[in-house]
Amino acid sequence: MEFSFDTRISQDGEAAISVSQQTSPMAERAAEAFRRAADLFVSQPEWGAFHREMLGVGGVIRQLFPSAEEMKAFEQSKEYGRLQQMVVQLRAKRGEQPDESLEPTRVITVRLPKSLHEALKTEADDLATSMNKLCISKLLQAIEESAIPQKSSAEERAKQMAELQAAIPSTSGE
Repeated sequence: MEFSFDTRISQDGEAAISVSQQTSPMAERAAEAFRRAADLFVSQPEWGAFHREMLGVGGVIRQLFPSAEEMKAFEQSKEYGRLQQMVVQLRAKRGEQPDESLEPTRVITVRLPKSLHEALKTEADDLATSMNKLCISKLLQAIEESAIPQKSSAEERAKQMAELQAAIPSTSGE
């Protein structure tokens, strides 16, 4: 949030300062996104339909924040956090399975190491939830681009490996 200060001196020599609040275009769009999400949320739609309308490919959020940079900035906002909480509340209220007549479901197969599968299973057990609910919850979260492996040249990989190794404290008794 930005502030604008206006200082005026009257003809009799008295100073007056006025302060006005200014919002950035990004903040205005974030507020608009939250307002539209709140309007939809009060009707208590099925969570899959809410997600489609708000966060889907052609949804409100993608229309308001069309570039990857804008979307990333929005994902850091309090409005995005509130929108995520709306999804959580709708998932809790209506159950995990979306109404097929409102939002068709799809099945994906993910190849992952056995140790990761076991870790997810343990986490789901610890949280007293299903693997499906846990995985959907994780998929709904925004992640940093740096957490996604990218194709890179051998030279870039060697540089990244060297940076990581330099960050690891030495365990030898030097």
